[in-house]
Amino acid sequence: MADNGDDDAQYRIKEGDYVVLKRGDIFKALQIQPRKKVIFEKQWFFLDKAVGHLYSTKFEILSGGNLQPKKPKEEESPADAKEAGTDNRHILDDGTSQKLTRDDIETLKEQGLKGQEIVQQLIENSSTFRDKTEYAQEKYIKKKKKKYENTVTILKPSCRSLAMMYHGREPGKICHLRYDTLAQMLTLGNIHAGSKVLVFETCAGLVLGSVMERMGGYGSVIQMYPGGGPVRAGVESFGFPAHFHDTLHDFPICHVNALLAGNLDTAAKDPCADEKQSNTVEGQNQPEAEPRGNPEEQSMETNAGDDTADQEKKEREKLKEAKVQGKRVKLEEKRKKLAAAASLLEGRNADGLIIASRFHPCPVLMVLLKFLSPSRPFVVYSQYKEPLIECYTKLKEQGGTVSLRLADTWLRHYQVLPNRTHPLLLMSGGGGYILSGTTVAADRAKPASSQRADEPAPKRLKVTDTEG
Repeated sequence: MADNGDDDAQYRIKEGDYVVLKRGDIFKALQIQPRKKVIFEKQWFFLDKAVGHLYSTKFEILSGGNLQPKKPKEEESPADAKEAGTDNRHILDDGTSQKLTRDDIETLKEQGLKGQEIVQQLIENSSTFRDKTEYAQEKYIKKKKKKYENTVTILKPSCRSLAMMYHGREPGKICHLRYDTLAQMLTLGNIHAGSKVLVFETCAGLVLGSVMERMGGYGSVIQMYPGGGPVRAGVESFGFPAHFHDTLHDFPICHVNALLAGNLDTAAKDPCADEKQSNTVEGQNQPEAEPRGNPEEQSMETNAGDDTADQEKKEREKLKEAKVQGKRVKLEEKRKKLAAAASLLEGRNADGLIIASRFHPCPVLMVLLKFLSPSRPFVVYSQYKEPLIECYTKLKEQGGTVSLRLADTWLRHYQVLPNRTHPLLLMSGGGGYILSGTTVAADRAKPASSQRADEPAPKRLKVTDTEG
């Protein structure tokens, strides 16, 4: 029984967990904190009452911002539409069919009526509802429930939900990477537990978090980052356990050439020491001021202020020393992380490479391919096909890769209902482009010898006759 309780605990919401709120097609990721007001879709509430319930539970927002689990029987349609018309063409939508006004609806809300009861009132006060067809009635009910029912579903963070959240709210942050394209990248990259994967991305950490989720905390992930430091906002939204982060390493892309040349210096210098030394030297070079006037009178006048000045001076020195010590600790941690990542890259035996960046992928791909073992996959994503065409041409000229494939992804949603299955009217225009391939061991000595051997014999004879 204890084991069952432990297994059930991982599916229950706990305080401090990262969760994803869902309402319709809208998602929002956040962390559960006690008595913290959450604003989602123009509604505010607290997540305290959700602690202890299972993930994927649908909650109803009550007055005061409290959450209450919604019972399955409440999911049924608020009205059994037994009476239905056969045609909607004679129904005129002039805005006068609904007897309830906006003020009446606000009054119903103030009286404490739930969203389901408000929808029932709207149905009863509609003069054209009974004349609509059965399909139109269901569509009307679904539309009103979406508007007036105060419900929210709490999901466990996953690659799919976070990708849909970013693509729906801020697609520019993830280079317009769609969730089906991300799934293809993870599959083509052969991401699995126990592998060593290189990731270069500027998608707010979404691709990096997806790779870590697929690996399950086993293996090693090396994030190659541009700029001053790695960006991992999306990784935090996954809410990984601590041992997941032990497998994550980072390495600046600007040091890759030095690592390949073998002259990378992982010993970080301490600029604070030089600064401290220069300040000390400046202090020693300053001449001492000569006292003026009677020494006894000067001593009596300054004794009262010396204690305060000495105390302030000591406090400033302590703060300065604490800052210097903090900088030293950070530099030492950064040096250790750099050395650990460099040791993983020096073997040049990575199992996979994934690139999804707003930068031009060609120079990054050509450099990072050198860290892959033979017969290993690589995947490059770009919102546009022109950079990937250049990568494709370059790889063909350089060699060392096989099974090169440049493809675009296409997705269409379908409504599957009785007697009305059809594609949705609105769909995504494009999901970007993917270049994938496999590395092979290239024999550098073979091309020179094969060039002479493949030369036609008649041509050599002809040249010899000419020379004779």
